[in-house]
Amino acid sequence: MRLSRYFLPVLKETPAEAQIASHRLMLRAGMIKQASAGIYSWLPLGFKVLRRIERIVHEEQQRAGHIPMLMPTLQAADLWRESGRYDDYGEEMLRIRDRHDRDMLYGPTNEELITDIFRSHVASYRDLPMTLYHIQWKFRDEVRPRFGVMRGREFYMKDGYNFDIDKDAAVHAYNRHMVSYLRTYERMGLQAIPMRAETGPIGGDLSHEFLVLADTGESEVFYDSAITDLSLGDRQVDYDDWDECAGIVQEWTTPYARTDDTHDDSLFNEVPEDRRRTRRGIEVGQIFYFGTKYSEPMGATVQGPDGKAVPVHMGSHGIGVSRLVGAIIEANHDDRGIIWPEGVTPFHVGLVNLKPGDPEADRACEKLYQAIADLGLETLYDDTDERAGGKFATMDLIGLPWRITVGPRGLKHGVVELTCRRTGDNAEMSPDEAVERIAEIYAPHHGREIAEPMARRSFHTWL
Repeated sequence: MRLSRYFLPVLKETPAEAQIASHRLMLRAGMIKQASAGIYSWLPLGFKVLRRIERIVHEEQQRAGHIPMLMPTLQAADLWRESGRYDDYGEEMLRIRDRHDRDMLYGPTNEELITDIFRSHVASYRDLPMTLYHIQWKFRDEVRPRFGVMRGREFYMKDGYNFDIDKDAAVHAYNRHMVSYLRTYERMGLQAIPMRAETGPIGGDLSHEFLVLADTGESEVFYDSAITDLSLGDRQVDYDDWDECAGIVQEWTTPYARTDDTHDDSLFNEVPEDRRRTRRGIEVGQIFYFGTKYSEPMGATVQGPDGKAVPVHMGSHGIGVSRLVGAIIEANHDDRGIIWPEGVTPFHVGLVNLKPGDPEADRACEKLYQAIADLGLETLYDDTDERAGGKFATMDLIGLPWRITVGPRGLKHGVVELTCRRTGDNAEMSPDEAVERIAEIYAPHHGREIAEPMARRSFHTWL
């Protein structure tokens, strides 16, 4: 994408209402614009990041064997009355009436709706296990929406629901979700720690929240620092293997890690003193097992092996997709702007032409732009007449992880400059070498071999 043709309304000044880094930087980088309290328009740059995150979530959910679908944002109140939650949920639920005076609500979650779908179409244990999920906009009428997309009223969320014949199978589904979430967050460049949590209005007695450590987190967290050394890395997981999934869950849940809601001083004091940590955390996901809480009152049963009807065991599992955009920024920024991890960056490379209109610089930039596109990667090409300092400031603000700078002086020596946003390191190299390096960097993040880089050519072919 050429910056001269892109909509990127960056701000030089920070809006007064922005209190935390992610809110300030999302506004300044032209990612969002407030439509009303706690509700935002996602501008092109922010929308690209949102879609990158959504894609990773879809890929990891389907890798775990979960089936995507889509449910509506508006739900009938009768379903919630059937489960007993319509009056219990509280004022965060936006209740409305349509023109026929029927009670409706803007869904804050989907347990009732998915249970109704299941009971209408599944009748036998032979159809189990089954996990359905969707990614959809939701609404919770927060009393004091703040911190931008971190605590808005409208938010984009993945929620999934498992249906199993008994508790053992449902606990495996719970474990499967925890492992898939660990993989999901790692691909986004995040370390999200699973912590024992309260179940709240969802219900049940087994739940873990996933929290990203950040000073601006809404929760105080207590943990054994040993958990921060854990990583799935390139480990291949068989999601049908109950023992393997349970083993990974045990590995991640054995070190002490709890939110303030479930913190136990006596257990925390058993952790070696040099490993005890207390910080703030940002919740980016939560998983629940709640047994037959919804299936029993709503009649979601299947015929068991003995021919008798039994209520299915269920769980729900959520990831805050829009919230993750803010959480990633909170964990990855400096005083100049955002620093996107490679897995979620809106553009893979920033390309800066220091002298637009110079024939050699223009030609070299066009060749680089096309070569990177041939790799299947996206470039934001600054072809504007802005001064060099302004171009670099914009690139630092929007946080693209790699920048290639092209100017007449370097081209005389056959080189361009490759810069790492995170470290600030610069290296001069030929255009061919820069493309090769970009290909090497991004191959692991695509989950497949990236398109083969161009054959090496002598520099004169660029000019």
